[in-house]
Amino acid sequence: MLVMALDVGSSSTRAQCFDDRARPLPEASARVTYDATTTADGGVELDPEALLEAVARAVDDCVERCGPRAPDIRAVGLSAFWHSLLALDAGGAPLTPVFTWADTRSAAAAAELRRRLDARAVHERTGAPLHATFFPARLGWLRQARPAVFARAATWCGFGEYLTRRLTGGLQVSISMASGTGLMDQTTGGWDRELLAACDIGPERLPPIGDEPAAALAAPFTARWPALARARWHPAWGDGACSNLGSDCSGPERIALNVGTSAALHLVTPAPREVPWGLWHYRVDARRHLIGGATSEGGNVLAWARRTLALPGEDAALDTALAAVAPDSHGLTALPFLAGERSPGWRGDARAAVTGISLATTAPQILRALVEAVAYRLAAVYDRLRPLAAPGHAVIASGGALGHSRVWTEIMADALGVPIGVLPGIEASSRGAALLALGALGRPAPPPEPSGTPVHPDPRRRDIYAAARARQGRLYDSVVGPRVS
Repeated sequence: MLVMALDVGSSSTRAQCFDDRARPLPEASARVTYDATTTADGGVELDPEALLEAVARAVDDCVERCGPRAPDIRAVGLSAFWHSLLALDAGGAPLTPVFTWADTRSAAAAAELRRRLDARAVHERTGAPLHATFFPARLGWLRQARPAVFARAATWCGFGEYLTRRLTGGLQVSISMASGTGLMDQTTGGWDRELLAACDIGPERLPPIGDEPAAALAAPFTARWPALARARWHPAWGDGACSNLGSDCSGPERIALNVGTSAALHLVTPAPREVPWGLWHYRVDARRHLIGGATSEGGNVLAWARRTLALPGEDAALDTALAAVAPDSHGLTALPFLAGERSPGWRGDARAAVTGISLATTAPQILRALVEAVAYRLAAVYDRLRPLAAPGHAVIASGGALGHSRVWTEIMADALGVPIGVLPGIEASSRGAALLALGALGRPAPPPEPSGTPVHPDPRRRDIYAAARARQGRLYDSVVGPRVS
């Protein structure tokens, strides 16, 4: 028996087949890349039809490479990026592009919601702050900016739900994805009434919440993939939840650190009594909770530096450029908010800043300052998350940005002040989607994958970065505003 995992990210989609012990079949793998459209006012959009076709092409290639074993695929698990939003008309056709998590145009609408509502009470109920990332602010912005579209929209959903509708004909949102909208009441498991009223929509304009898989594909995909026609197709799960499970971080003994396009630290736990301000609270499924924080910056800092600072495009050359600059030796202080701030301050209107630049400043120094700055923001998340983890917990890292950069992994270990184990060669979100699909088929969880030799913090560099973090905090207070505890 096999399962297929689809991992729909903000810059690429992967399709990968796994056996019944969640081991990938190296030959049955495919990846399709794409680029978001950015706008000067903070927009970050994807075309829903182009994204659908990218996913379909990844499935095409994966099924072909699976060869005669393709009919053994019993289920398809889907990991998709959290917090996307698009509008569908009464016939299910898109009225808008896919607004991704990085789109900050709803920052003013989030500020207006914070003036009208009790932000702490909303966070306690939904697990999400009133921030540009989440549905309440996005819907408020669209109601003002595009009133005709807002009035025509029959359904508001994420791309994962649109993908499931097109592939299977059914519309629903998993508990995991619903928890990432900022509209789900964590106690009732339904849509939050106060926020629906604030958004001027009823629950009928959102997908029903449920984790039941679809039993079959819809036409024309049955003809396109006859080998998958009877596979069970699961509604999309949040990529962060899948990443935790794929990293074998399925309890409070292991914190998952993922650095891909963006970055996050989170842990799986039973129902928490309290979630510290600055962190979010989502779900893996009905019984497992996910607590953590995410930054809008990660590997996208490297992509920006390659494009803007004319740095080497190859990973090894970029790592060499980073390594040539000693820790915090550049005289720079940076705020890395290229796409606004998420955790822990949740200032969607924040923008990146680098101070201390002189005529002697080099591009590698600016890059090093930005990479270190991302690590400092994640260290601030870790400070809040650590008390919820088990004593003696491990931090396990995954994601392409760290997997391709030993230097960045060292910076992260020094900034957090703890050893970091790196999972070599594992696509954590894909493996997590496979594990969830296998679990739904009744297969027991396989033993954890071995992590690589931990990267230990250096005491001298840790102290250097502690002082640099304090300096970054003072810049934050001056540029963004006083920090909220």
